[in-house]
Amino acid sequence: MQSAERRATLADVAAAAGVSVASVSIVMRGAPGVGSATRERVLEVAGRLGYQPDSRARLLRSGRSRLLGVVFDVRHPFHHDLLTGLYDAAERSGYQLTLSAVTPRRGERTAVGDLLQDRCEALVLFGGQLRASELASIAARLPVIAMMRGARRRDVDVVHSDDALGSQQAVDHLVALGHRRIAHVDGGTLAGSAERRTGYQEAMRRHGLGEHARIVPGGAGEEDGARAAERLLADPPTAVTVFNDLSATGLLDVLRRNGLDVPGDVSVVGYDDTSLSRLAHIDLTTIAQDVDAMATAAVDRAVARIEQTTPGPRAVIIPPRLVVRSTTAHP
Repeated sequence: MQSAERRATLADVAAAAGVSVASVSIVMRGAPGVGSATRERVLEVAGRLGYQPDSRARLLRSGRSRLLGVVFDVRHPFHHDLLTGLYDAAERSGYQLTLSAVTPRRGERTAVGDLLQDRCEALVLFGGQLRASELASIAARLPVIAMMRGARRRDVDVVHSDDALGSQQAVDHLVALGHRRIAHVDGGTLAGSAERRTGYQEAMRRHGLGEHARIVPGGAGEEDGARAAERLLADPPTAVTVFNDLSATGLLDVLRRNGLDVPGDVSVVGYDDTSLSRLAHIDLTTIAQDVDAMATAAVDRAVARIEQTTPGPRAVIIPPRLVVRSTTAHP
């Protein structure tokens, strides 16, 4: 057996089997050109040495990598959920993913730059705040699929949930329970925030509750939800819709620490239906984005661009759905 520190090569297999490197290559590719006895001997030796063909190197020699580069943010639980769906969709299409993370000390431009050096055939960007001109510059080099954000450019495909509809579903649910004083914790300048804010405002007006509309500054993180909750304590509404689940958890913590019962005093609705929202001690009513549908659509758009097949719609907008758990009830 080869040592754990060194990976077996074609040359190792050829030497141990007593054949040429070319013969081993033929066997590993499943191509004709060697006898059955030689083929069996090579396969036996390869198995004993733990040899694994380097499929990525072979693809690169052919001018293909079959790699989809993905930029995601480590701070967002929904990005983790979406990655799971994207791996499944990529595997079904015969592609692999290579990831580049955005962190508190590593920006989106750096994450994209690293992937551009990895011979990716397309980029999938989760959210993010790159300007349209920057997206166009990247799209001039390879296909770009922007997820969870809009992009009014014909050379950039977009896949996202109908964020305005999701906020309307949240308000409709709360109004049906009897709530009137419903606040909204905003996501600021983050992707999807404007649409979710607009959906909230439209639903409040549709129900004749425009004068009760109240938008509180927030953001994507737990600490943003906590700060929003502090602002609400002086005059608590009976219900709150929140930009995302992570922010909602921060809001829940502050409300409960200050003696407010959820949902007895305040009902709370998040957004995303992340794995976080399903934890038993959180059990958050939320708006679910369809992870599998979004992931499949993103990979389909990327593959269509790469392989120049039927183009299909440039923008794919997928309806969300309400998931009712224990953080909402009658006022």
